[in-house]
Amino acid sequence: MPLSLRSEAALADRLPHRAGVGLKLDHVSEILADKADMGFFEVHPENYMGAGGPPHHYLTAIRERYPLSLHGVGLSIGAAGPLDKAHLKRLRELLDRYQPQSFSEHLAWSTHDTGFLNDLLPLPYTQETLSLVAAHVSEVQERLGRAMLIENPSTYVAFSSSDMDEVDFLAELAARTGCGLLLDVNNVYVSATNHGYSPEAYLDRFPLHLVGEVHLAGHAVDADEAGAPLLIDTHDRAVTDAVWTLYERVIARAGPLPTLVEWDSELPDWPVLAAEAKRAETILNARREPCHGRRVAS
Repeated sequence: MPLSLRSEAALADRLPHRAGVGLKLDHVSEILADKADMGFFEVHPENYMGAGGPPHHYLTAIRERYPLSLHGVGLSIGAAGPLDKAHLKRLRELLDRYQPQSFSEHLAWSTHDTGFLNDLLPLPYTQETLSLVAAHVSEVQERLGRAMLIENPSTYVAFSSSDMDEVDFLAELAARTGCGLLLDVNNVYVSATNHGYSPEAYLDRFPLHLVGEVHLAGHAVDADEAGAPLLIDTHDRAVTDAVWTLYERVIARAGPLPTLVEWDSELPDWPVLAAEAKRAETILNARREPCHGRRVAS
């Protein structure tokens, strides 16, 4: 039996059904001083794999007051080679230390032999790839002693060798391994625009009962060689209106889900980022059942 979240309810209850933001050290002092009303915070575990120092001091203070999500970027879950055992060991130690409500990773690869590429690269959606990724997800879950969430990617190229679409790939991955899914709505919009398909149709087919967290972020608009729009998932600006509209579509169908606003570079002042989370919280509250209206104390 694969390690599993065991039920849709268990998956949904890992994080509060509220809005959160990515935690940046630039904002921590203000967050703690103001006792910010935030559903949860998320960090990249790779930034906290040292033994101590200011990052751990501040993350400990945040974890004492708020739920926490860890969102990995270094596992290279789709790589052809074996997983990095030393990285998994450090990750397990970090999870044991902070006991986050959620751990997630990307459907991507970033390693080749002994080299590490500073990017999250796409995969062909084939049965061979599915078997490889499923084996890696199962190994991660076994070593970490918990189920994980896998995020849909933003992509800029497609593989002619793919014999299934992304939604079917993710759904089958979850069925084989018992993992949950992280739905990044901005990634859906970026990929759909770049490849010329409907983001609404994609989201209408997405297995929302498997979603343990939603991501929202900003993107940049560029152009390809033919002058067609090319969207780049940059996480360096506010969420666009088009992505907010898609997010409302998701929440209208699924009900409230834990929702994170990502903003990783060109950081705004804390009130600007908090306002983005507040907009997501307003959408969540509009779909909240009266009996689920209790807020999580921060």
